[in-house]
Amino acid sequence: MMQQYLRIKDDHPHTLVFYRMGDFYELFFEDAEKVSRLLGITLTQRGSSGGEPIKMAGVPFHSLDGYLAKLVKMGESAAICEQIGDPATSKGPVERKVMRIVTPGTLTDSDLLPEKSERPLLAVCLQQTRKTVQAGLAWLSLASGNLRLMEISSDEKNIQKLLLQELERISPAEILVSAGTLFTEEFTTQVSGKLTDVPDWHFDIKQGEAALKTQLCTTSLTGFGIENLQAALGASGAILRYAENTQGKGLRHVNQVHVETEDAYIGIDSATRRNLEITETLRGQESPTLFSLLDHCKTAMGSRLLRHWLHHPLRNQATATERQQAISSLMQSDQADAIRNALNMIPDVERITTRIALQSARPRDLSALRDGLRHLPALKETLQISSSVAPATMLDTLSEGLSSPEACESLLQRALLETPATLVRDGGVIANGYDSELDELRALSENAGQFLTELEASERERTGIANLRVEYNRVHGFYIEVTNGQADKVPENYRRRQTLKNAERYITPELKAFEDKALSAQERALSREKFLYEQLLQELIPHIRQLQEIARAIASTDVLVALASHAARHQWCRPQLVAQPSLQIHQGRHPVVEQQIERFIANDCLLSPEKRFLLITGPNMGGKSTFMRQVALITLLAYIGSYVPADSATIGPIDRIYTRIGAADDLAGGRSTFMVEMTESAAILNGATEHSLVLMDEVGRGTSTFDGLALAWAISRHLIQHTRSFTLFATHYFELTQLPDTHSSASNVHLAAVEHKESIVFLHAVQPGPASQSYGLQVAQLAGIPQSVIKNARKHLAELEAHAVHSNNQFDLFAAAAVADADEPDEQSSAPQLSDEELQALDLLKNSDPDSLTPRQALDLLYQLKKDL
Repeated sequence: MMQQYLRIKDDHPHTLVFYRMGDFYELFFEDAEKVSRLLGITLTQRGSSGGEPIKMAGVPFHSLDGYLAKLVKMGESAAICEQIGDPATSKGPVERKVMRIVTPGTLTDSDLLPEKSERPLLAVCLQQTRKTVQAGLAWLSLASGNLRLMEISSDEKNIQKLLLQELERISPAEILVSAGTLFTEEFTTQVSGKLTDVPDWHFDIKQGEAALKTQLCTTSLTGFGIENLQAALGASGAILRYAENTQGKGLRHVNQVHVETEDAYIGIDSATRRNLEITETLRGQESPTLFSLLDHCKTAMGSRLLRHWLHHPLRNQATATERQQAISSLMQSDQADAIRNALNMIPDVERITTRIALQSARPRDLSALRDGLRHLPALKETLQISSSVAPATMLDTLSEGLSSPEACESLLQRALLETPATLVRDGGVIANGYDSELDELRALSENAGQFLTELEASERERTGIANLRVEYNRVHGFYIEVTNGQADKVPENYRRRQTLKNAERYITPELKAFEDKALSAQERALSREKFLYEQLLQELIPHIRQLQEIARAIASTDVLVALASHAARHQWCRPQLVAQPSLQIHQGRHPVVEQQIERFIANDCLLSPEKRFLLITGPNMGGKSTFMRQVALITLLAYIGSYVPADSATIGPIDRIYTRIGAADDLAGGRSTFMVEMTESAAILNGATEHSLVLMDEVGRGTSTFDGLALAWAISRHLIQHTRSFTLFATHYFELTQLPDTHSSASNVHLAAVEHKESIVFLHAVQPGPASQSYGLQVAQLAGIPQSVIKNARKHLAELEAHAVHSNNQFDLFAAAAVADADEPDEQSSAPQLSDEELQALDLLKNSDPDSLTPRQALDLLYQLKKDL
């Protein structure tokens, strides 16, 4: 037996081998030690090898899925080795074979998969020419059958950075890479999925092209638009081979391929996804997030599609407009409740279809599918009503996709019992009347009860033993039980089968003959039922494509109804998407925050080709970050086709959303808070265009005051003059509020606050102009800083402000910067020259001593300076 195990283990050296032995899956040697450590199960010993005891650990076969789920979550893979031989006829060890391999990226079982998110498998194929590197990506969601390809190119220095951005968007559970590919340490530490090395030849382009043609049942890939994506073809070959090997069978549900391009979606990098809290809070929690707020979906398919839309907002305004029209029709028709009731009765058709394709669907999967298909006509009717009230092309398309598969539904109706058993091996799955042979075998087995009752009555009468019983158990089969007190009445034809403390159990020739017949019928019935069930799964395969179309239609309907219900409940408006650059949001609200507080203050954000840069000042906790985030979230919602939390919104083309909000270090990567801040700022300055939305908060605060101020000023000026993107720039450097004086496309706004005695009241209202002060000490007091510290801070602040007025260093900083800018080759203007009056005013200011002036003298000096200038 151990020789057999070792041969199997040699074929899977880097995978945990679960070796079936009776009612347990056993692990040996290093696998046993590792699983014992990871799962906390008992480590034992069995025999010895080379003079050393063989370490062993095991789990019951019926509990396997729970243990696998924990291991996969830890990034481990497991090979499931089953007994395929018959122990009764086997000479030596029972024949065993690895039937499937479970890895983080190849999960299809509902017990192992998260219900509301995908866990795709991704392959990366790199091709290098003289100056550029082509990175081909292929990713497959095995649970749904969605296969996607993409190709990106860049120089050797930047290709891994671009790869990281795409991996962040796709979020694969497992990444296949060539064993010879070298990635930087930064890349491997930042990748969230498990990296799996596969042989180089798996990425062969010609083999990949052939594998994809075979999978899609086509002789040409021209119609799919992928014939020129050489690196992507190599990646697709590797991913199909890996998926087939782990499943142990073909991938019949993978029958389409989609090609994605870099400019198809609005770019959202990892920092932006984190800062906007789309599906995960900054603390790593699942709620409250934008996804948790909107996820009113009744099906798991709808929830997964909603998550996909939020992470993949399309740049195409036509698609978003079509979705908005569908939402409008649903709101006007008042059919949302009826649709939601129908959706509530529909199971996860998408994943059940996948398990049918892989021949791993369980009886309850099929019965749930059968029951769900019954509700399609009602769902289709409600969509048609909605479309008739307010025409919507998308609703008409979805209605067509919900056509009931009559042949499939009829087959399931005839084949399955109303409530089948959980597992085929338990019997009770196939309906009566579906197969005459099964019905006959069941009749033999079911008549056993009547036979035993009659036999018991006749034996009591014949023997005179009043308490004689005829019974059955799985261990000893059929028997006649007689208590010890009646043993003298036992007839001669009774043969002792088992002795108990107070009774004896017997068998008779007649009962033995019936036992052989009945038990044989039970075994044959179970065998026949298993055969019929496997045949049923085969007969369902031709319906896979139609079931997938139904699943897609149900998911889209579910998302649209969820968005419509939320919009109606919270008075959201339909945004207008226009071709001209514009970002006009009137009385916008943060969709998540407004649900967390009693009264949310709505604010406007008005950007246009003439006003592209909004400089935001105001106190800490005043609402600057919330205001910035709500603008980005409203833009994101508009482009997924949703209504938005505002009175009105008009939004132009957006290609990317960037955010630089919050302070965090990267200790594992060896980066300080300021380095992280500058890295994110660099990504914005290098990647943003005039169609991008940029949010930057407190840039420059991680270094000295003057360094930070200089960087914030230079970054702001670059965004205004060169990038020309729509920008919301929050800062505590009040010197930056001078930017609108020299740049007409910039304007000042501030978050209002009112000081009362020594406390502060935040109004959270965005008002024109710069803030008067930052109220830092008042906020510190609210945070609980001791009063003595606050008092000393006020005193020191007064000294600093007095010194700043006397030295006037801040204005010298900008004067120097202005002179330096004049020497730049791309600038047309020259450094400003001061007039005699301005020089005279500066001399007067330099020769004055503010600390020695009386209030009247200070006022006279101010009037004199005003007159001179």
